[in-house]
Amino acid sequence: MHAIRDAQITDAPAIVSLLEALDYPGTDDFIKDRLLQLINHPDERLLVSVENEVVTGVISLHFIPQLALAGDFCRISYLCVSGETRGKGTGKALEEHAVHMARQRGCDRIEVHCHSRRTDAHRFYGRQGYAESPKYLCKSLKIVP
Repeated sequence: MHAIRDAQITDAPAIVSLLEALDYPGTDDFIKDRLLQLINHPDERLLVSVENEVVTGVISLHFIPQLALAGDFCRISYLCVSGETRGKGTGKALEEHAVHMARQRGCDRIEVHCHSRRTDAHRFYGRQGYAESPKYLCKSLKIVP
């Protein structure tokens, strides 16, 4: 059974480990600030899956109003499951919970941007009913010294 709940500040070490497994190292210094920001924002939800009091997965959701369509949309920005529980339904449970929340908020779609190198994730999202959409463009705003 996958217990899914809102993330808490005390989940920071587990979330740092999950992000490292997703190729996002070095979040230790700012993760608590990010967690507070997401937890307290009305259009954000940060959820964790817990088994035997251990955080086994995390999903970050953003609810975004659309200008030209009646429904909002939900964006999954991060979904990660621990290696020990991968393949046991944790990711599916988190994604299904996200879909349920998106429907409750009146969203007409849910989307995820997933790098081309994450082929296992592509297969997972395909099994969940996601389809490729038109090109996604990104511009970095990092300041280069």
